[in-house]
Amino acid sequence: MDTGKTEVNGAGGVGEAVRAWLLRPASWHAWAVLGVVLLAGSVRVGLAVPDGGMDNAIVVRAADAWLHGRSPYADRHFLYLPGAVLAAVPQALLPTAVVRFLVPAGVTAGLVFGWACALRIHGAGLRSRFAAYGLLGLALGFAPFGHLVALGNWTVASAAVLPLALLLAGRGRWVAAGLAIGAAVAVKPLLAPVVLLFLFARRWRALAVAVGVPVVGSAAAALVLPDPGGFVTRTLPFLLRGEDSFVRLYEASPGAVLARLGVPQSLATLLAVGAAGGGVWCAWRRWGRGDGGDGGVGGDGAGGGGGQPVRLVESAVMLMLSAFLVSRPSYDHYLLVVLPLLLAGALTPGAVARSPWFWVALVPQVPGFAWPWLEPGTRRAFKDAATLCLLAGVAGCRCVGRGARGGGAGRGLVVPRGRREGVGVRGG
Repeated sequence: MDTGKTEVNGAGGVGEAVRAWLLRPASWHAWAVLGVVLLAGSVRVGLAVPDGGMDNAIVVRAADAWLHGRSPYADRHFLYLPGAVLAAVPQALLPTAVVRFLVPAGVTAGLVFGWACALRIHGAGLRSRFAAYGLLGLALGFAPFGHLVALGNWTVASAAVLPLALLLAGRGRWVAAGLAIGAAVAVKPLLAPVVLLFLFARRWRALAVAVGVPVVGSAAAALVLPDPGGFVTRTLPFLLRGEDSFVRLYEASPGAVLARLGVPQSLATLLAVGAAGGGVWCAWRRWGRGDGGDGGVGGDGAGGGGGQPVRLVESAVMLMLSAFLVSRPSYDHYLLVVLPLLLAGALTPGAVARSPWFWVALVPQVPGFAWPWLEPGTRRAFKDAATLCLLAGVAGCRCVGRGARGGGAGRGLVVPRGRREGVGVRGG
């Protein structure tokens, strides 16, 4: 009569044991392996790429053009706000031999920082096995990680700042969070959708800061450019046209991919806009649903505020995924803005990463995974679109409450605080 109950308790015991093991401090061997992997990836890019990455080179060339009195927006592939020109000036003044190694190292450091902030949001220790093995899994098992390091794309600023901003907001420091988001948007407007989160939370001062910083910064930077309105007169029309034939091949948004499959562009765009609108609605529903008793890995969240950190993460991630569904461009490395936040919550009951579909969505991004008929680089966007759409679907279901307690999570899987902090336990 009690067989079912025994099986459930047994599964719960295994789950608790696994979580307890992951939350104990990692041994020095794990950190050494992680350090070697990250360092090797950074040095490899420095040896192979002479200018610190193709995307970084675009921004540096824009800064160099400004230093020589030319318009940065003469290069149609420079898609950043005016503030990025000034931010890239130090690189333009450095020797190329330094930049080629400094940039991949800086991108790697930014991703590590973002992962650390994501862990703290969910209450996981920075010295834990979960911290070491999770980052190792991202570096070795998620292809966009290597792509971002190799390209030197400034998306890394957003990947580092979003977890920081959510960590600050989860601790009640909303204005500081708005300042962080605003500063990131002033360089690259990728995090602009997160501004809606301040609107959901009715944090008006934080909203004003998040909007005001990039507006003031961009206006001030534009005044020192020879072409002050270049972003509006050149870049925006380029983006609205869907960019050029080269860039379009790597876009992962449904609007671009469906058009390449023969769907009329107007219909493809309409479908993408509809999906993005549905995603924003899901984010709003998740925020309105409240904490729902969710917490961090120990059930108390990062800042002792119940499920507020999880609520913040899921709402913000859904807003970003909605933007990626409709934005032009939309590339695979944009996923690094949201994936660490989702992965860091894998030990939280009912989290998005507890769904098997979350892991299915990542399969196309496993390095070396061969897809028939999709091997050439110019067809990689199809794999990226599959990951993006499936991740958005999984996150959307979680936001509206479906499977909120799924994934085998149970109330009995809370790890005692002493064990979570690894008191008196040596890692292995």
